[in-house]
Amino acid sequence: MQLNVNGKSHEVDVEPTTPLLWAIREQIGLTGTKYGCGIAQCGACTVHIDGAAARACAITVSAAAGKRITTIEGLASGKALHKVQKAWVDHDVPQCGYCQAGMIMAVAALLRAKPKPTDADIDATITNICRCGTFQQVREAIHAAAKA
Repeated sequence: MQLNVNGKSHEVDVEPTTPLLWAIREQIGLTGTKYGCGIAQCGACTVHIDGAAARACAITVSAAAGKRITTIEGLASGKALHKVQKAWVDHDVPQCGYCQAGMIMAVAALLRAKPKPTDADIDATITNICRCGTFQQVREAIHAAAKA
């Protein structure tokens, strides 16, 4: 099957029902997208599919084929960080960092849909789980990125 990931076409040799997460990590070799829960609850595996945030552990390769997939590795523009990545650094969001790629991808999709989100928008949309509990820094970084 062919997958378009970060603007490049990749041939993956997997069953059509294989979760997209495993094709991205094991076949394509992009390991920024993390496995967390495997049931689309935690958000560590969040990628963009045609610009919308999606949990890669719950999307099959066949469902993603023919769509534009963006991982954390493809979010920046060359060497320039995406505004959400920059806000994460500026606000010291990550502690362990495991969930952060998925959280950043979810936030980037939110800001594309709602450039000036309210706290209610953030609460309703960003359902990613961070076991370190950096949610206050996440909220501050989201508002900073929205102003950037």
